[in-house]
Amino acid sequence: MIPSEFIDELLAKVDIVDIIDEHVPLKKGGANYMACCPFHKEKSPSFSVSPQKQFYHCFGCGAHGTAIGFIMEYQGLSFTEAVQYLADRTGLTVPRTHARQDNPEQRAERKKKQQTLEETTEAAAAFYRGRLKQDARAQEYLHKRGLSAEIIEHYGLGYAPDGWQPLAQVFQPYPNTPLVESGMVVEKDGKHYDRFRDRIMFPIRNPRGQVIGFGARVIDKGEPKYLNSPETPLFDKGRNLYGLHEGRAAIKEAGRILVVEGYMDVVALAQFGIGYGVAALGTATTAEHVKILMRQTDSIYFCFDGDRAGRKAAWRALENALPQLKD
Repeated sequence: MIPSEFIDELLAKVDIVDIIDEHVPLKKGGANYMACCPFHKEKSPSFSVSPQKQFYHCFGCGAHGTAIGFIMEYQGLSFTEAVQYLADRTGLTVPRTHARQDNPEQRAERKKKQQTLEETTEAAAAFYRGRLKQDARAQEYLHKRGLSAEIIEHYGLGYAPDGWQPLAQVFQPYPNTPLVESGMVVEKDGKHYDRFRDRIMFPIRNPRGQVIGFGARVIDKGEPKYLNSPETPLFDKGRNLYGLHEGRAAIKEAGRILVVEGYMDVVALAQFGIGYGVAALGTATTAEHVKILMRQTDSIYFCFDGDRAGRKAAWRALENALPQLKD
């Protein structure tokens, strides 16, 4: 028996749009992606895939399900075989349990906790977006960097006010457990305060578009120049890339991905019409990053700074990329 918590983890790490697009070419249609249904004959697309819900549904024949269900139906695999197929793609090892039933209450509690953390990061992102509109200094900084209102909105940029507990304006009680577990609030010497203060905020999204963490840049001089969310139950730096969700349509249209060093590089490129840029999240390019990139397109370009650190990062990316080349 495969533990239900592993199924939850697997579905959280795969992107149903990528899975289905490999078998059935998808086209953007509003918030979802559309195609002619692969399970019955039709001339006009009625097969819808939701990146937000990670679910597919055909309005013609009624076929619906998760990424596991699609692989089972499309490739004729059993449930166990479909789980193994997706696990191999993500680098996960399928665990097995014998004669043990999962506790439904524990599973429900785990899902509730995950949802609460997601709601916390989403609410924080909304707060930062609102504060950016109120802060002339932060707006002036982004204006000087050449960013338009459209690009700022597309990437959901925000501003964390200068203060010890600005998030207390929207979260009560402050602090609370989700704020701490999501990395938004830190504790030192028995006191709690916001991790991000007086910084431009770059929300980091998973393939579903859910905010899982933040990158934050100082406006004036200060150290560190960039501050990132810590590893949390939501945020795994080695398995996510900044800009991948926002650039999905541009990547598909261009047929390539440009991997750059930082958040601002991604946003600045998009300002000049290059919307297929992504960046690692304060860490070197990992093998898992390369696997994710290769699922998006066959053409991947790395463009790092020309200094010693940039050359080292490029070499590290090459070392991690070569073992993943299967063709």
